[in-house]
Amino acid sequence: MKIDKGIDLSRFILEEEKRYPKASGTLSRILISIENATKIISSHIRKAGLVDVLGKVGRINVQGEEVQKLDELANNWLVEHLASTGDFFAVVSEEMEKAFFPDEGKDGRYVICLDPLDGSSNVDVNISVGTIFSIYKRISDDDASFLQEGKKQVAAGYVIYGSSTMLVYSTGNGVNGFTLDPGVGSFILSHPNIKIPEKGKIYAFNESNYKKWSDNVKKYVDTVKDRGYTLRYVASMIADVHRTLLKGGIFAYPADNVNKNGKIRLLYEANPLGFLVTQAGGIATNGKVSILDVKPESLHQRTPIFMGSRVDMEEFLAITKEG
Repeated sequence: MKIDKGIDLSRFILEEEKRYPKASGTLSRILISIENATKIISSHIRKAGLVDVLGKVGRINVQGEEVQKLDELANNWLVEHLASTGDFFAVVSEEMEKAFFPDEGKDGRYVICLDPLDGSSNVDVNISVGTIFSIYKRISDDDASFLQEGKKQVAAGYVIYGSSTMLVYSTGNGVNGFTLDPGVGSFILSHPNIKIPEKGKIYAFNESNYKKWSDNVKKYVDTVKDRGYTLRYVASMIADVHRTLLKGGIFAYPADNVNKNGKIRLLYEANPLGFLVTQAGGIATNGKVSILDVKPESLHQRTPIFMGSRVDMEEFLAITKEG
């Protein structure tokens, strides 16, 4: 499909749907619903310093983290908005202990995994944050629909709230990015057919954890440092992965001797972002196998993650296998 820059997201989604004569239109409605919900979140983030949406709510979420006010608000906006469409059989979120099965969606064909506000603690200091989504076909009447390998996602994407608001997504036919024009209230195609550079010069690792890493991960980091790679680490995963997708290089959050299973959430972060990086020509892995081949065992499973440019990732895998 040849689409010129400047087309709005809703029309792009409908044009893409035409490629599939048997399409019911449900997935298109779902993506448009996500678009509308994230516009609401974007609007509130833009006013974060002017209204009482900063700080913590005094509650610990299922991940063991203090809940930020905007976490809770974003989760409620998304879940209520998407559940009411009737297109989702079930919704699960990083902020929710259990999946939600809305009455309106009893005949729904899809389930959705959400990270409502990735990097939310950074809102207080005006650093980019984002919303991540992952959509699967319903295969059961319980949590099993969520516990599918990442390669079975029918769509995944994120919205990054930064100097501009961008929505980046894929339905398995490449990756496209849309920038929100606040003047007209529409996401406009600004980054068609995103391809991650085959090789980069940036590594995004939290080096404060260096002493906790395995020797083979240390060896890789030492190798690229000696070669002159630049460290760029925002500590907002959505911002680090967005930069890696556009500029190349490698983003990683390895397991360590404290977090032996890693810290990144498989369903809400690793799978959808790994799907996008892979669709853009990169590689995403847990250090042993493709992250998209991992069969989830629980809704809030954590994992190590390494993703980025093909050449950088092949070198990483070669070095770490030597270790």
